Amino acid sequence: MGSISFFAEDVSFRPKQKILLKNWLKNLCSRHGFRAGDIQFIYCSDEYLLKLNQQYLQHNTYTDIITFDYSQDKTVSGDIFISIDRVSENAKKLQLKFEDELHRVMAHGVLHLMGFKDKNPKAKKTMTAEEDKALSMFNEMVIK
Repeated sequence: MGSISFFAEDVSFRPKQKILLKNWLKNLCSRHGFRAGDIQFIYCSDEYLLKLNQQYLQHNTYTDIITFDYSQDKTVSGDIFISIDRVSENAKKLQLKFEDELHRVMAHGVLHLMGFKDKNPKAKKTMTAEEDKALSMFNEMVIK
């Protein structure tokens, strides 16, 4: 049986409502016909993620997320690195609550593990629509 775990690399950050987050992400996988395997969320700084971006993707840019996919068949597994600095800045820019932007980025990473892409306008539009559905699902779980 897989597990969803949360770690901090060079920041002191812990997500709120871990059990709710785990259930939400498992439901997100199920909704798309997948099973949650081992998924690690690693929260870090801009600088830490920039180094990963340079080392593994040869990109010299800041980003909010990098996903390493270890999924097999219909079991979703991977390491999802998220820059808390970038999420915080993007939330301010977009005038969103930090948690809402964080949840969007977390869903984005899991959607990548299920095969969703975002490299062209059509794929990006689909990804955004799926993120919106995932956030609605989370909000419904909070209300219950």
